[in-house]
Amino acid sequence: MDANRTAYRPNLATGVFRVAPIAGETTSSLIGRIAVRYGMEAKVLRACWKWRNYPPGHEGGGARADAEVLLNAAGRRLLADMCGVEEDLLARALSSWAEEDAKLRAEDGDPVGLWRIGGAVTGPVAFGCRLCTARRTGTAVRAMRYTPRWDRVCVRHGRWLLDADANQPLEHLDLRGLPEVVAAQRRWASVARRAVRAGAEPERVFALAQAVVARWWEQAYGWERETIWPRRLHQVAGGDAGDDLERWRIVGRDAVVFPEVVAVADALLDPAMAELVWTDSGAGRPRALPADGRFCRRLGERVGRGWLGPLAAADHGGPLIAWMGSVIRLRRGAGGPPGYDNDPWWLRQEHHSSTMAGQLRVLGKEKKAPGSGTMWRAAVPAEQRRFITSAIDSAEEQLLQLHGVQTGPTADVARRLLRGLGHSAGLIENAWKRTAVAAVNGGVPLEEVARWVDMPIDVLRKMLTADRRESGG
Repeated sequence: MDANRTAYRPNLATGVFRVAPIAGETTSSLIGRIAVRYGMEAKVLRACWKWRNYPPGHEGGGARADAEVLLNAAGRRLLADMCGVEEDLLARALSSWAEEDAKLRAEDGDPVGLWRIGGAVTGPVAFGCRLCTARRTGTAVRAMRYTPRWDRVCVRHGRWLLDADANQPLEHLDLRGLPEVVAAQRRWASVARRAVRAGAEPERVFALAQAVVARWWEQAYGWERETIWPRRLHQVAGGDAGDDLERWRIVGRDAVVFPEVVAVADALLDPAMAELVWTDSGAGRPRALPADGRFCRRLGERVGRGWLGPLAAADHGGPLIAWMGSVIRLRRGAGGPPGYDNDPWWLRQEHHSSTMAGQLRVLGKEKKAPGSGTMWRAAVPAEQRRFITSAIDSAEEQLLQLHGVQTGPTADVARRLLRGLGHSAGLIENAWKRTAVAAVNGGVPLEEVARWVDMPIDVLRKMLTADRRESGG
């Protein structure tokens, strides 16, 4: 399929201007900046390539800012000529430069391009800082870069760079009133080096710490003593999140909790903290982890919340307790339960923190469903909302990535996708069953619950009864 419908193709085989790439930039972003330099629309410049599919878009319409392109050899040569930069320099700067795909094979050496979603190529894509782009290129234009989630602070300009995969208008959050977030970015470098010395991959340590803190973030609605995060959230929202608090809690979360994520990562790498876990477990005399254990109490102190320890210790299904269990089993030389790993940095799928894009999609669907915005939130605890959001996010991201590839799923891709969707469907089913039981136990009429889940009341009654029998209730 040739998705190109434009007859006019500008002759830019030899570039007039030199447009240098930005380190980590997406190829699609570079093409867009070249178009701006030549005073034309990006879609006009893209007509110089033959396209095998269409640009990926958001579910509700609109182009994805994290869209990426892969080019064949002729297409890469053409791009190098257009921007006046040697191919080896482009190869070092553009993460997707050497990516190949069977659909890029073309006859007669034609320049061919293929659209993908950035997250499916190299990793998460974030908006670049426009002020930094202007400083490097002379033009304050939008640029997208592959940027890990632990490197989102522009220290020079005090900005938090947001994910580019979400359908929302902001590119960054202002951190000029939050020096602790900027300081955490500087501190992360030393934490990452510490992880390497400990034989751990920094990205896995960060992912675990982020999952722990994101879990606290969802629970913090009920923490009367929590004052730090609300202050930061209102700050990044321009002074007051106002009536749009739920959206700001999604958009601002990663920036607001970043200092705590770095602090938790540092704590989990500390051998002295692991020793406290061992002591709390009874050491040579195994016992249940206490609610007032020294590890959780010390962890709360390290994140500036001396009262947090008992709350963290009571979250038995979370990633922090899972990490503690791995530390204890390794110390005792014991194997883990079936399906579990003793690697302390192994993060179970259900513990991954939901992305901004996934949460915004769920929030948008809630608002579109008549009445569901209030009823669903009243009936579903924050923990279960996070659980459901994570499952939906995982499934939808896989579908979007596959849609963006548009190469036709191979048996291996289809098998992984279906397994992932099956797992997510099971998580969602378990979550809504628990929610339905909680609603009924809380006094909501069964007829009303049946209407919410769009199920005949007799079927729902039998399902919940059978579920209670299986659980021994």
